[in-house]
Amino acid sequence: MRFGFTILESIETQPEPNRKESMNYWLMKTEPGTYSWDDLVKDKKTVWDGVRNFQARSNIKAMKKGDTIFIYHSGEGKEIVGLAKISKEHFPDPKDKDWAVVEISVDKKLKRPITLAEVKATKKLADMVLVRSSRLSVQPVKKEEFDLVMQMSQK
Repeated sequence: MRFGFTILESIETQPEPNRKESMNYWLMKTEPGTYSWDDLVKDKKTVWDGVRNFQARSNIKAMKKGDTIFIYHSGEGKEIVGLAKISKEHFPDPKDKDWAVVEISVDKKLKRPITLAEVKATKKLADMVLVRSSRLSVQPVKKEEFDLVMQMSQK
């Protein structure tokens, strides 16, 4: 297991965990042609693998059972489509022990998908990692951002 990563990575990837008070929120990106929201609904749960980015790996290792995840369709669609939960905390990727995976389970589909354009157009979401580091495949989401996206999806 590797413990070395740059200070910049450790600062950028620190979620805002306050485990005593509440769960953490995350966003995971997937190409709908590879594995879509509908695939997750059909499977009910899956191992989230294939992550080969040090920041994303650090985020995976910070995830706790019960944490909530936005599922984001990248490429085609570019929208947050549903919610999942961490059902099993990180463990070594069976394909490469230097990397980590988590198991996620389907929670619910958003009433209305939230597009990347909507996120970018919402001033209160300007600091969201989805806007600042759009290429990061597994990213933390602040509770205020999560709540606002959920509110937007109800309209």
